[in-house]
Amino acid sequence: MLIRFNKPYGVLSQFTPEGRWQGLKDHIDLPGVYVAGRLDADSEGLLLLTDDGPLQARIADPRFKMEKTYLVQVEGVVSQAALNSLARGVTLNDGPTLPARARAVEPPADLWPRQPPIRVRQSIPTSWLELCIREGRNRQVRRMTAAVGLPTLRLIRTAVGPYSLDGLATGTWQTVSDTITHPHPHPHPHPHPHPHP
Repeated sequence: MLIRFNKPYGVLSQFTPEGRWQGLKDHIDLPGVYVAGRLDADSEGLLLLTDDGPLQARIADPRFKMEKTYLVQVEGVVSQAALNSLARGVTLNDGPTLPARARAVEPPADLWPRQPPIRVRQSIPTSWLELCIREGRNRQVRRMTAAVGLPTLRLIRTAVGPYSLDGLATGTWQTVSDTITHPHPHPHPHPHPHPHP
């Protein structure tokens, strides 16, 4: 079994809560599934869970180079020079990153509001970029955008390899069928039903 979960802000990639962060058990009440590839508590978006050990290892292991796609709201205006730097790879305190795919994008029209909202400074514009990386270092996307002068304000993972966030409302999950292209809905265990688009 493989599950796609649209992880909200403030939820850890573990079932038990810790400090001010919620755990996954508040959203997913299934025995025997484990996180495949973590996502920081202050990041949102696609988190995969599975009861299949080899699949979990394949998704989580950076040696398999499964590409991860992120939508990033940053402070400042995304320049071509910044995109070129991200694409070539930037040097962080733990060494240079691998080349990435980076492009400026329009603000997403159908994005759910974040709770709590990001802090915006009136005098500084914000913009959006899409970043695709094949590594999984600690807080890598945030460190990469900061290295090119664009601090991250909001970070949403939209895809991991062939699995995407498409059609999944924040805080909801769905099982993925073997064919990937035809996921079938799973009854949602949370008391709140899926919101209709």
